[in-house]
Amino acid sequence: MNLAKLKTDLRQASSPAKAKVLQSFFKTGKGEYGEGDIFLGITVPRQRALAKKYETELSANDLEKLLKSKIHEERLVGILILVAKFQKGEENEKGEVFRFYLKHTRNINNWDLVDLSAPNIVGEYLLTKDRETLYQLAGSHNLWEKRIAILSTFAFIKRGQSRDALAISQILFNDSHDLIHKAVGWMLREVGKRCDQKILTDFLDKHATIMPRTMLRYAIERLPEKTKKNYLKR
Repeated sequence: MNLAKLKTDLRQASSPAKAKVLQSFFKTGKGEYGEGDIFLGITVPRQRALAKKYETELSANDLEKLLKSKIHEERLVGILILVAKFQKGEENEKGEVFRFYLKHTRNINNWDLVDLSAPNIVGEYLLTKDRETLYQLAGSHNLWEKRIAILSTFAFIKRGQSRDALAISQILFNDSHDLIHKAVGWMLREVGKRCDQKILTDFLDKHATIMPRTMLRYAIERLPEKTKKNYLKR
């Protein structure tokens, strides 16, 4: 019943005009990365408010139904509820959310869904644990699992830990997708910002010439202008 109420609230907050814009922005056309994704046209703040309203009222079965929905906003609200449950849960509950999340990675299938959840669930859970899961995800053929792998390292980077971000970046050097290039470049930029700029420049000194151009541009964004130009000339 509560799931039905949530879906009703989502539809009442929908905007056909905004949905049309989002369908284009998130590349939902044939052959694009978000092919077939359906949008209602709801702002993220409104979705956050609904997630907060229903976070204690939905069962695991309800959340599974949300994540399997063809409607983007239903999946995002489900993701936001999972993040809240993880953050508020005891260790055993965090483990349950982590395993539930990994079981449904095929449904966490657009960049906003990944970016709002991977660091906050996968990364946070693995802070004090073996991180082999991330390397398995990085070696996946699934675009979104690879993005989950690199975005999860954001949780480590925030604590001054760069090793896994650098290692997974190298695994993804040869990936062909622009969304992976941007994600890796973003995490490398954060390594320079939050860990140590020298860690980033030492890494770039070794690998800049073989990195995809978009990845490199994202990685060097916060470096001094002269340094950026030197890397781009290589």
